[in-house]
Amino acid sequence: MTSTDGRQKWLTVAEELATALRVDAGERDRRGAEPVAEVDALRRSGVLAIDDWATQQAVTRVVGAADANIGHLLGYHYLQVWRSGLFDSAPVGDDVFRAGIFSADIFWAGVSNPLDAALELRPVDGGFEVTGRKTFATGASVADRLVVSATDTETGDKVTFTLDAKAEGITYAGDWDNIGQRLTASGGVVFDHVHVPADQVLGVHDETSPRLSLAGLGFQLALAQLYVAMAEGALAEAAQYTRTTTRPWFLSGVDSATADPYILGTYGELVSETQAAGFLTDHASDKLYQASERGADLTRNERAETAAAISSAKVVATKVANQTTSRVFELCGARATAAGYAFDRFWRNARTLTLHDPVSYKAREVGAYFLTGEHAPFTGYS
Repeated sequence: MTSTDGRQKWLTVAEELATALRVDAGERDRRGAEPVAEVDALRRSGVLAIDDWATQQAVTRVVGAADANIGHLLGYHYLQVWRSGLFDSAPVGDDVFRAGIFSADIFWAGVSNPLDAALELRPVDGGFEVTGRKTFATGASVADRLVVSATDTETGDKVTFTLDAKAEGITYAGDWDNIGQRLTASGGVVFDHVHVPADQVLGVHDETSPRLSLAGLGFQLALAQLYVAMAEGALAEAAQYTRTTTRPWFLSGVDSATADPYILGTYGELVSETQAAGFLTDHASDKLYQASERGADLTRNERAETAAAISSAKVVATKVANQTTSRVFELCGARATAAGYAFDRFWRNARTLTLHDPVSYKAREVGAYFLTGEHAPFTGYS
């Protein structure tokens, strides 16, 4: 665990990084280029090497509030390293291994969309050979290392392994063209007979293992953290605009927008809801960390409780992100819709990422667990 002083040091670094990202976030969003420079900034800052769970979560929120794209990449980087350690064969207790994965110079991404089982793994001398295409792979094209899942053609097992992101036979489609999260390099990846050395195989995914099933919950938590960050970022920039630029409505009877009771009341509601979503998500984060630390002793009941906590956080964070990133326009006024302010990026990012998987199914899981004790199924999304 990182000490309080150590965590504060990293939060200070994250704030400095966030300040730099915030300066031209709108312009970079409009360009929609591959985030090569942004990932280099993550490397230079040293945040890729943070190995304390709670510090990772806090730093991701700070960076994500400034630029949800880069918060997304950073959160997924931590996620890929963490989920690699869920396999018994992964030497996470080995100091050399940990130094290698938690390196300031190595940016990790994943290729493992659960509903896109298009990669085939064929045994060959010295390991495997992987072929196929994945439609979405956030951050893969700008990564140093990849965590990849594919189906063994002989056994039908889902196998997870690591690869050099620039390995021979890997090409990146560059076809991510969505309205939001435009700098996340989330396009397709093609594998053309790519060699997978045997010592890079992390393990086979056991569909009945509570511990291995935590990977899907990790993705859900990462998304909830980003949703909260989006709301926090939208509120921070809207507040600055309201303090300096928004004019009070002529019927308000006050001299400044910051004295308008309707503006104050709306900010109060949105801030309170965002803070509540943040606390709920942090609680879910603690639950997942505790479950992960249980190792092979994790029970199905403990896993179910963790899943319910994460789904609860995601339900609330989804609503808060979409509502807050939309309603900030009411607090800033019509002039704030000018393209130069780029306030729309918060809503576009939230609307895009909150469609990752249907939140209604998360609500159903929470309701079923509350009413009947039904456990969420082990899937890549729950």
